[in-house]
Amino acid sequence: MSKRRRRAQKTFENVPVVDAGARGKSVAKTEEGEVIFLTDAVPGDVVNIQTFKKKKSFYEGRVTEFIELSDRRAQPVCKHFNTCGGCKWQHMTYESQLFFKQKEVAENLRRIGHLDLPEMTPIAGSSEQYHYRNKMEFSFSANRWLTLEEIQSDVEIEDKKALGFHIPGMWDKILHLDECHLHPQIGEDIRLSVHAFAKAENISYFNPREKTGTLRTLMLRMSSTGENMVVIQFFEDNEAQRIALLDHLKENFPQITSLQYIINEKANDTIYDQDVICYNGRDHIFEEMEGLQFKINAKSFYQTNSKQAYELYKITRDFAGLSGEELVYDLYTGTGTIAQFVAKKAKHVVGIEAIPVAIEDAKTNALHNGIENTTFFAGDMKDVFTQEFIDEHGQPDIVITDPPRDGMHKDVVAQLIKLSAQRIVYVSCNSATQARDLALLDEKYSIVKVQPVDMFPQTHHVENVVLLELKS
Repeated sequence: MSKRRRRAQKTFENVPVVDAGARGKSVAKTEEGEVIFLTDAVPGDVVNIQTFKKKKSFYEGRVTEFIELSDRRAQPVCKHFNTCGGCKWQHMTYESQLFFKQKEVAENLRRIGHLDLPEMTPIAGSSEQYHYRNKMEFSFSANRWLTLEEIQSDVEIEDKKALGFHIPGMWDKILHLDECHLHPQIGEDIRLSVHAFAKAENISYFNPREKTGTLRTLMLRMSSTGENMVVIQFFEDNEAQRIALLDHLKENFPQITSLQYIINEKANDTIYDQDVICYNGRDHIFEEMEGLQFKINAKSFYQTNSKQAYELYKITRDFAGLSGEELVYDLYTGTGTIAQFVAKKAKHVVGIEAIPVAIEDAKTNALHNGIENTTFFAGDMKDVFTQEFIDEHGQPDIVITDPPRDGMHKDVVAQLIKLSAQRIVYVSCNSATQARDLALLDEKYSIVKVQPVDMFPQTHHVENVVLLELKS
């Protein structure tokens, strides 16, 4: 055993778990100040620990014994909890989840951004803690993930087919799901039916190492309007089996309003460069919000918690403080959902997005909704959002920005500082990169409001909305 391996393996006893850390882990701290990150504990537990990795300032470890259990604990509802990695916080009460999400936002803004914050508005919790996701993507595998008990058993395992999620950190290992509590029941019924039919008809599942097999992925989209989309991705195209499976779904699930498929023979299973073929129904479904309809196709981006997206957008619109006379820029507009949502209270909204197909969706949806005071542009934000663009399209009164997890490019931040709009509403899915950007904006802007929003119960992810106003 190497010296590094020996240093990583240590045991600690009666260690209190004191906090929730990054990426859904918990933080234990010894009396000597040694920090250990754990995946299977809750703040308030007292545990014995075996470490397996040593970093410069902390260990990573696993619990070998629970000495005391925290009153923050909850009973996980899913049999796959702690294996699939999809819901890292099912063992924590929802009240505690909200507490630690708000705490993370505040600490990131203060520690990374060194920002002076007003009193934060309490985090907006989700009305549904389960069955809230409107989009799920599952993978087929010819060789499912086996439990330690199965591996150690003398019994030969004949059924190794899986339809489920990747084991965290393992690109070729799929955990078969007997149940999933994140999506609505219709999604559960469809997924289980696809698996049962495919097994009964002996349709082969994809082998990612050998690049063989028929069934590759299953995408489900379930809108708040009751419409449902199913997209099955095939690797090898066995026409008879493909038609049989699609007909099975068509005949047994009239709730499916969009039944589509993809033949994807390339190495990865991303669909954005693939043709999506409509087998039955429409090639899209609709989401609806305050009378606005948003056309969602297989490649569209839309917030995965429909009800909570409505709350997020209402907060964003409220922070913008629109009177009907303002020119608004919506940076990273995606398919233009926020732009259209605020348009009825603005004079005009200009949306910018890097992905051309998303901008086409935005234009289509605006036309469908009869919205005439929006204009959308496609291109890399740092290249489009320039002084020349502003001179041509007008000086905005308000900027709404909702960038990806990496935050805004430094050139975009510099342009915002130069622009000096009266208000900026910054929506973020990563408060760490948001804090970095806010620190740069601090020379011109004061933080007036901070509102975390829980879009993803049972996970550690949290959205945050910040209102900035130009300093006098």
